[in-house]
Amino acid sequence: MTNEPIGAIDPRLWGKEDGLSRPYPVICHLLDVAAMFGQLWDVVLDEPAQARIAGELGLEAGDCRAVLSFWAGLHDLGKISPPFQAMVPAAYKTVAADPSYVAAAGADRLRFRHELATHWSLISLLTEIGYPVARVQAKSLAHQVAQFLGGHHGCFADVVSKREAAAAGLYQPGLGTEGWEEQRRRHLLQLRRVVGAEAVPTGELSAVTAVRLYGLVVLADWLASETRWIEPLLPVAGWIGDEQQLDDHFRRAVREAPQRVRAARLGRARFPEISAFEQLFPFSPNALQHDVAEVLPSVAADEGSGLMVVTAPTGDGKTEAALFAAAVLGRAAGARGLYFALPTMATADAMFPRVGEFAGRALTGERALMLLHGAAWLSTVMDGGRPTEKPERWNTTDQPAVQDHDAEPATAFSAEAPTAVEADAWLRQGRRGFAAPLGAGTIDQVLAGVLPLRYNALRLFGLTDKVLIVDEAHAYGPWMQTLLVRLLEWLGAFRAPVVLLSATLTGRTVTTLVDAYRRGAGFLEPCDVRPAYPGWLFVGARTGTVKQVRAVGTERSRTLDLSVRRVAWDVDDTTADPRDGGRRSALREVLTPVATQGGTALVCCTTVAQAQQTFRDLRKAFPELTGRPGGIRLLHSRFPGLLRQEITADCEAAYGKPAKGETPQSRPASILVATQIVEQSLDFDFDLVVSDLAPLALLLQRAGRGRRHARGPQGRPAWAAQEDRPPLVVMEPVDQDGNTAPPRAWGDVYDHGLLLRTAQLLRQQTESGIEIPGDVQDLVDAVYADAFTEHLKQAGEAEVQAMASRLDLLDQRREGARLAEETLAAMTGISPPHRVRGDLSHLSRGTAEATEDFLTTRLGADTGRVLLLFTQDDGTQTLDEEGAIPLPGRGAPTRATVRRIVSRSVPVPGRWLPSIGERPELPPAWRKQSQLRDVVLLPMERQAGDRTDSIWFGQLDRRTVEFSRLTGIERI
Repeated sequence: MTNEPIGAIDPRLWGKEDGLSRPYPVICHLLDVAAMFGQLWDVVLDEPAQARIAGELGLEAGDCRAVLSFWAGLHDLGKISPPFQAMVPAAYKTVAADPSYVAAAGADRLRFRHELATHWSLISLLTEIGYPVARVQAKSLAHQVAQFLGGHHGCFADVVSKREAAAAGLYQPGLGTEGWEEQRRRHLLQLRRVVGAEAVPTGELSAVTAVRLYGLVVLADWLASETRWIEPLLPVAGWIGDEQQLDDHFRRAVREAPQRVRAARLGRARFPEISAFEQLFPFSPNALQHDVAEVLPSVAADEGSGLMVVTAPTGDGKTEAALFAAAVLGRAAGARGLYFALPTMATADAMFPRVGEFAGRALTGERALMLLHGAAWLSTVMDGGRPTEKPERWNTTDQPAVQDHDAEPATAFSAEAPTAVEADAWLRQGRRGFAAPLGAGTIDQVLAGVLPLRYNALRLFGLTDKVLIVDEAHAYGPWMQTLLVRLLEWLGAFRAPVVLLSATLTGRTVTTLVDAYRRGAGFLEPCDVRPAYPGWLFVGARTGTVKQVRAVGTERSRTLDLSVRRVAWDVDDTTADPRDGGRRSALREVLTPVATQGGTALVCCTTVAQAQQTFRDLRKAFPELTGRPGGIRLLHSRFPGLLRQEITADCEAAYGKPAKGETPQSRPASILVATQIVEQSLDFDFDLVVSDLAPLALLLQRAGRGRRHARGPQGRPAWAAQEDRPPLVVMEPVDQDGNTAPPRAWGDVYDHGLLLRTAQLLRQQTESGIEIPGDVQDLVDAVYADAFTEHLKQAGEAEVQAMASRLDLLDQRREGARLAEETLAAMTGISPPHRVRGDLSHLSRGTAEATEDFLTTRLGADTGRVLLLFTQDDGTQTLDEEGAIPLPGRGAPTRATVRRIVSRSVPVPGRWLPSIGERPELPPAWRKQSQLRDVVLLPMERQAGDRTDSIWFGQLDRRTVEFSRLTGIERI
């Protein structure tokens, strides 16, 4: 066939039309994408990666580039089909009237997508030009390429059998026959000729290579599909698409491609050699950082890439150690960039500028940096640093009335932030963010890569040659841990560098994560790893060997002065006087030194409702603190977002690290009542930490906020002079028989078995305290130990044996829940790389539950958002209590408007919300906006009587809710 004339292509067959002055021939789009792919191949992949792909396919390097560019161009060959061409009736009319185009009646009305047409039609066409076939269709390169390209809109279809492929037009009438088949063949051959892809690959397409190439094909298609690219390339009138014209068009596309790729900022960040920690950070390293800086470079030079696990207490500089490791591993592995994954949007927003500063010091080349999480487009942290207007605050009384609430805010882009990406940049649109060399965002964004979601392979592509840093690796439940295991298998297969950070990982969990990475890299035998604490370990991707388990010293050794107060749970009895032996009286007792002698204390509560009740009770107990600003504060999740930001900033100023060069002085008496949101990524320092009973690992996290920074003898009150013995007071709820009894109001916030195990271990440590870091790993492992109840049963005391029996039942329940979550994650997640075996549909297969919102709404993570509408005296409704910010109009909301609404909404439990049919009607334009369509409007009115009162009331699902700036929203 290659020796016969190709024949003329039909320029009437269009490939792009929307937004253009006239339809764009499909052959031109195919050539454009081939040219764009070639440029991306040159600048996104490094030479070793290119060589590995060429070797896998049995091609020389130069031939490989041309062949893969040819493949990229073929992605839209399925547009040469009746259903697609009929989408522009005027263009289709002349083709349909041509007798050479034959199709079954109604074929042009079939719902047959063009990418599926690409898959079905390419199998036989690639076989015709000599592409290898195999007895098993999934192992035939012709089918692998067809299936791979047929997934360019985000999902891979099932394998097409040999029988079906041989008679594709019969099984899929939407393909058409005769002229349709012949034009697809001619387009393929002309594309191959122009690109110079005559070489025939002899290998197979592995899952790893498919993911690498998939990302480049999708990006090339998106770049070449923009009207501003296409319009200048539109053929002139009378263009017939002969061979000379096709060659000329391709040359023009090749000339334009480099500028388009540069403008999109799709290059590689480069990792120069780093010889000292001080090159990256303006301070000397601590023991952990020093050991990593001394040892890791030689290990990385030997292995090239691998998995690093850092385990150390909070405040021991794990973030800086990880960034230094990223610089070393990135250079050794030839990485293109890095992604820093965090547990929450707030922590991701906080990390974003730190990653930018690191990139400015440590990296060269393309340093485009993206913030990636569910509300990243509403965040202001990517807007370049210094805003040109006064930032909006919750309390607007000190600001002029806002004149234009729908205007976009002006921003100034800081010259000191060369890694930021402009608001209108190509990378900030759609799903493109993962293609950026650098990123900071939430962990769910990377875990979505191993769920069968649309374009999940593009997320995996974004990690193939980046350093992935995962912070707070202990903070994820069985569902997310199982997905993390699957992700590590893929990253091991990619030989991608990974750094995991944790303050409290069990040895069992570390072994599971290490083995997952090793399996992906091809090492199937399990290992047994006991992490050092504090310390780090490294597993080589080349050998699968655990090269280092490094125990390091710490400059922050201390002993938690542990006190366990076994109390009756009387939190709700706020109208009566505190009773002896109750939590309320115990809190008053332990907080009295703060109230009378000064200093700061954290009181960490299990639920928002109990934090609000505790806050009110302490205000009553310590009126001397209530009477001055900052005496008693409250921080939890059920404040409007903007107000919560202001409270958090106020807390950072009151409890944060002393300024450089400042001589710390003892702070005035202040108590922060909070929920577990203080556990992660908030650099608070308290003289005293009091916590409700919680799983041991979380208690240690909270204890890390106790005397976190050196303040010197003058920086703490007299009662807190021993900086190396920070007090931790744990309130253990007990019943009338003295047994640990988690209150019913706690629900399933924490597993009750873990609470009982923790209480038992804590009682054993009260005399000696808890040595940090010496006791941490042993205690974290002990609380999950299988033999925990056996030791209790052997104790002999009847009460202890009764507890053991109770624990057995609770452990069974926890184990069942864990297995259910792990099984669901394993069933829902995509296959590991070694099981794909040529069939890419495994990347798109899963349960029907796997939607874009699945990660955040699964298994009880049931939350909603309400928008408070404050009813003023004249009946108007505003977004603020003072009446200065009117409810936005009913037109299409701008980005600034959406930001304002979302920042003033409040997260609440889903059970609080009325059914959809009973909710106040949203403006029609809001229902079209993904960030607003689920907001529930909540009209609020002032408390009757005193018009200056700051308490507001509303009705939510027939229940009264109350809001004030002091306590947030609560149901009464």
